[in-house]
Amino acid sequence: MTTLKSRLHDDLTTAIRQRDELRSSTLRLTLTAITKEEVSGKSSRELSDDEVQKVITREAKKRREAADAFAQGGRAEQAEREKAEGEVLAEYLPKQLSDDELTEIVTQAVAEAKAAGAEGPRAMGQVMKIVNPKVAGLAEGGRVAAVVKSLLAG
Repeated sequence: MTTLKSRLHDDLTTAIRQRDELRSSTLRLTLTAITKEEVSGKSSRELSDDEVQKVITREAKKRREAADAFAQGGRAEQAEREKAEGEVLAEYLPKQLSDDELTEIVTQAVAEAKAAGAEGPRAMGQVMKIVNPKVAGLAEGGRVAAVVKSLLAG
């Protein structure tokens, strides 16, 4: 069984051999972020696959935010590059939940929270506590919060 980090290393080697500049630079930056995470703190350690996945998720989110910022700033070429890097990283992440699947999970959580006596917008914290473990790594926090807010308001 290969770890996610070793898969990244293997894919980096392949990308370098194929002279795929976009993929190789993206994987290099991601592996650097993983290494930085491993040596942060009091002692260095090997990250688990889940921790590596969190780093990749964080890097992908940075790419999305940068692409949006470049697009708003009128730098379409740079925005396209950031989007392409995000797509490379998405290959290493689990498939994201669809809007329908996410709404279904949140609806169940809202029902659970209401059964426990939570009402209205103040119940957001309770609902998020129920939803987050179920959707961890499968949906971005902002998306989840937006769905929870809309269901609690409506």
